[in-house]
Amino acid sequence: MGFKEIIKKIQKDYVVRRVVGMNLPSFKVAPLTREHIVFTGRVQKIGFRMEMNLIAQRIGLTGWVKNNDSGSVEAEVQGGKDKIDFLKQQMKSLKRAKVLDIETRELPVIENEKSFTVLRTDLTRES
Repeated sequence: MGFKEIIKKIQKDYVVRRVVGMNLPSFKVAPLTREHIVFTGRVQKIGFRMEMNLIAQRIGLTGWVKNNDSGSVEAEVQGGKDKIDFLKQQMKSLKRAKVLDIETRELPVIENEKSFTVLRTDLTRES
């Protein structure tokens, strides 16, 4: 195993432990909403998408997240508004990231969406 692979494994283990150990608030049952979100700043190559994916799955959100060529991270997130707000706050508070701006806009809900996925830049699903 090379140095880069060792660093990636350490990073992945850290992110998983952080999300699993996270104290979650009590979320109220709320109508579904969907937001398009763009995070700008130092948000790539630090496990940002992986952490967003794990948190979203843990709190029951659906949608997707991907890196953009511009260096930003883009996502569509669907669920209760308080859960989406919690996710955005968690991503903004990451110490290894530096989120400079979060742009959001509301989108129509996608019926029957079942999961949250990490997409590669070319919009194919990561395994």
